Amino acid sequence: MSNTQYLDISERKVLLRIIDILLYVSSLWFATHFLEFDYLNFSSSSVYIWMITLIFYALLFGEIFQLYNLDVSNNAFKVIKSIVLTSFFTSLFYFFTPYITPSLPEFRIQIIYFFFIISVPIIIWRIIYMNVLFAPKYFKNIVFVGQSKKLENILKLVDDNGFHNIYYYISDKKVHGFNQFLDVNTTDLEEIIEKSNVSEIIITTSNLNPKVVKKINNNILHLYEKGINIKSCNDFYEELTHRIPESYLDYNFYKRINYSKNNESNLYLFFNRFIDISISTLGLLIFMPLLILIFLGNLLGNRGRLFYSQERVGKKGEIFKIVKLRTMVKNAEENGAVWAKKNDSRITVFGKFLRNTRLDEAPQFINILKGQMSLIGPRPERPEFVKQLEKEIPFYSIRNIIRPGLTGWAQVNYPYANTIEEQRTKLRYDLYYIKERNLFIDFKIIIKTITTVLFFKGQ
Repeated sequence: MSNTQYLDISERKVLLRIIDILLYVSSLWFATHFLEFDYLNFSSSSVYIWMITLIFYALLFGEIFQLYNLDVSNNAFKVIKSIVLTSFFTSLFYFFTPYITPSLPEFRIQIIYFFFIISVPIIIWRIIYMNVLFAPKYFKNIVFVGQSKKLENILKLVDDNGFHNIYYYISDKKVHGFNQFLDVNTTDLEEIIEKSNVSEIIITTSNLNPKVVKKINNNILHLYEKGINIKSCNDFYEELTHRIPESYLDYNFYKRINYSKNNESNLYLFFNRFIDISISTLGLLIFMPLLILIFLGNLLGNRGRLFYSQERVGKKGEIFKIVKLRTMVKNAEENGAVWAKKNDSRITVFGKFLRNTRLDEAPQFINILKGQMSLIGPRPERPEFVKQLEKEIPFYSIRNIIRPGLTGWAQVNYPYANTIEEQRTKLRYDLYYIKERNLFIDFKIIIKTITTVLFFKGQ
């Protein structure tokens, strides 16, 4: 029957955090008792507050510097870089947080000791993870059932993902590049699962022979009773890519894209607006002193007006004007509106810096305070582009059900979109956010946006 030793993606992320927390506390305890490290006193009544503060900083900066991104966690260079950055900023904030951490040590060498005590054990643990727990035997074994054309794309996605083993795919014909094929017309699904170490079945019965579908459904009923996890291809696709499948964008969309209950939750909307006002106010207070430096940079690198306004489409299709810092050459659109693209020749040197740091978007804090935008939501597009996109993508206007955002799920997952096909993909991220909208996703977007700014990954 099913193999129970695999580690799911979410389980890996939890495991990484738990072991990190244990190592932070145990390594400091060990250093305090057996090494010449006296910054912390574990017999103090305040030790619990000190440890909670440390864990909070470590996990927060771990998120910001992608220490819990599984694509990073299996790359030695990236993971060491993330650990060093996380440990550095954790140490910096920890030492300069009054009242909830110990007083600064008398001997400043203790600060360096602290940095190494919290970083070296994590590096050793992550090397063990990469060499042991990242082995294929700890991946989830999956069987796919469905018509070959339906499965082709998802098989490639799973193969690229690297956290699942394609045990078999049961289909009408073989998909190029995958050898684990079984014929759906002759294979007994229940018998295969009984003899294998499969953890999950991913299934789509569309476009299969009705007799075959009936047989599969009977098998699934028995497998459900035996505790085998069974998911539809569409649900699995969303879980893997964090965007809705393209097949949802048809005239039955209302059956598959239901707005998150939080879209109508007064508590969530109140908290969302409170965060909008708080962060926008703070953002403007930070932005204002930088204006002098930005003005000088614009004078030398852009040579023209600093601010400009542009019409955008907001909630329920209402038009409003956003304010931005200019990043392109003069008369960049003298021949009409054109999408900005990666490495766009119209972007000035200083404009590139503004885009990479997202400073060009900072004046939009004013739009957020006015209630025209939110901190998080689909990016507002220009009316000219929206008209074009609505012709090419009939369901594009669905994204306007909520206020547009300064940042959003599509922005942090798929930043560049300068073709209709790329806009279609980006829309699927936006609709996923609208469908799943909650505080946890909002938090992830904020963290990913901070990471984008710190590593100069902006548009």
